[in-house]
Amino acid sequence: MKKLSLMSLQRRRERYLLLHMWKILHESISNYLKIIFTSRPRTGIKAVVPSLRRGVAAYHQSLYDNSFAVIGPRLWNCLPGYINRMEEFEPFKIQLTSLLRQIPDQVKGYTSSNTNSILEWRKDPVISELWGGQDS
Repeated sequence: MKKLSLMSLQRRRERYLLLHMWKILHESISNYLKIIFTSRPRTGIKAVVPSLRRGVAAYHQSLYDNSFAVIGPRLWNCLPGYINRMEEFEPFKIQLTSLLRQIPDQVKGYTSSNTNSILEWRKDPVISELWGGQDS
């Protein structure tokens, strides 16, 4: 993958989800899930992660955690403000790809040291500093 300058399937999927979130924010596509965005001066535009009632079965918790309505906002909220405030799609896409290429893409066979998700890497102090040190 490194020789061909490709990202892992997971990284490409998360990139797609972020592009989809941008389109929802800018009303290029339907917001059928009714994702709510809020604007904050310091961190930029944040998406509201919907809540789930306490005490639900583990099966339902898993479905909730893996749904676009939850993963999309969580990924979006990881983005630095200078990216999530971008108004034009192509510059957003270029900046997003550049940002994602800074994160190590650790895929060794079928296992890795972490889930390799942006959400997991965001907790890493080095990556957090590269992304501007903001908490998500």
